[in-house]
Amino acid sequence: MSKFRRFAIHAIALAALALVAVIGAANAAPKAEPWPRWEKQDAASTKTIDHAAWDSFVKTYVVASSDGINRVAYGRVSAGDKQALSAYVDRLAATSIGAFSRAEQLPYWINLYNATTVKVIVDHYPVKSIRDIKISPGLFSSGPWGKKLVAVEGEPLALDDIEHRILRPIWRDPRIHYAVNCASIGCPNLAREAYTVATADRMLTEGARLYINHSRGARFDGAKLAVSSIYVWFKEDFGNNDAGVIAHLRHFAQPALAERLAAAKSLDSDAYDWALNEARE
Repeated sequence: MSKFRRFAIHAIALAALALVAVIGAANAAPKAEPWPRWEKQDAASTKTIDHAAWDSFVKTYVVASSDGINRVAYGRVSAGDKQALSAYVDRLAATSIGAFSRAEQLPYWINLYNATTVKVIVDHYPVKSIRDIKISPGLFSSGPWGKKLVAVEGEPLALDDIEHRILRPIWRDPRIHYAVNCASIGCPNLAREAYTVATADRMLTEGARLYINHSRGARFDGAKLAVSSIYVWFKEDFGNNDAGVIAHLRHFAQPALAERLAAAKSLDSDAYDWALNEARE
């Protein structure tokens, strides 16, 4: 074999490895990395934020299906409700959230994330999956998560910023994963009510219980434990190892599932369905 051919083969191999590495990095779940400017709060503040518009929207368009999965009737959203949704997102974005208490900030960020996600789907509808909305920067990116979609306090923010640089690192509560919705069948349900200070803790726990006790969250295929890929992608939030994930699952599992989880030693497989969580009537 000539030196030129060996060099060409070597170069191609290196390029392929680099491509795999780039794709892997693009598809890897983001780490929780705090953005210090969003840690500001006013613990003494008694100001509240009105989420009635979002509450009305989800009560109108989120359908609780018989299979335990909440689906959204994206195709039925009226022109007036599209405008109301946009106005709600704009109003939240115009809020100086650092002037509110930490308790008021939590439902603010959850509702802003979910309302923005639904708005993205409605704006690009029809689509088969949120990953088909390829507006994020980067050659191998998919979905809308990296796109700066809103500006809060003059700072452009992406959905990834809200989830991974604000919600996860500030609250350090694994139940956050059951609150933010990615418009997919495999995702925890989009709640049929807005998060508020009064309802947030209850809703976070309900979300965890509903998801973990559904086959999307955790199930046994024979003796093998199959879980949502969420627990693999974000293992650091669930104890950082299989034992931590299993302990988390047991905490919210119904008795029959909890008993089986008590004997589990590892996560044997994981899966995630990226099909759009669309209600079709």
